[in-house]
Amino acid sequence: MVEPGLIRAAQSGDRDALITLLREIENHVYRTAYYILNNEQDAMDAAQEALIRIYTKIGSYEEKAMFKTWVQRIVTNICIDKFRRNKPTVSIDEHEMVFKEKQNVEDEVLSSYAAKDIREAIDKLPEHQRAVVVLRYMQDFSYNEIADSLDLPLNTVKSYLFRARQQLQSLLQDYQKGGVRG
Repeated sequence: MVEPGLIRAAQSGDRDALITLLREIENHVYRTAYYILNNEQDAMDAAQEALIRIYTKIGSYEEKAMFKTWVQRIVTNICIDKFRRNKPTVSIDEHEMVFKEKQNVEDEVLSSYAAKDIREAIDKLPEHQRAVVVLRYMQDFSYNEIADSLDLPLNTVKSYLFRARQQLQSLLQDYQKGGVRG
């Protein structure tokens, strides 16, 4: 994700290195926040808060953990706190459909409904299950990286993922039968 030399330079007080480091991780931070919060404005707020926290806490990062798991822990904790403070809102703009000339409109509509239903199903999961699903399937973290990021035992991560998959399977059973809600 980020070169260790850049991290060390940022920790030693090199302002340019710190700015470069933050620029390199800002899209990743925002993407994680968006996947967890499912709201553009909340994700931007959470990402900004996370980048500020990384900026102020870079000196406390120890190379015992991977840098990306340290960053993920910060982002995920901020998102969970934010989610607890306010119920997420849904922006109408996020759900507008734009059709391109050469695409199959029916496929576009069906995939839009599927993505919406999957997102809604993920939103119904308890906070920690949602966080592990996002980190595992949307950020492609390993079980160990998730455990490090969320400061959870490995077996707890596996348990959360197992329960989340069961709950998602139940919530999305229409798709398993070949149907689409809409």
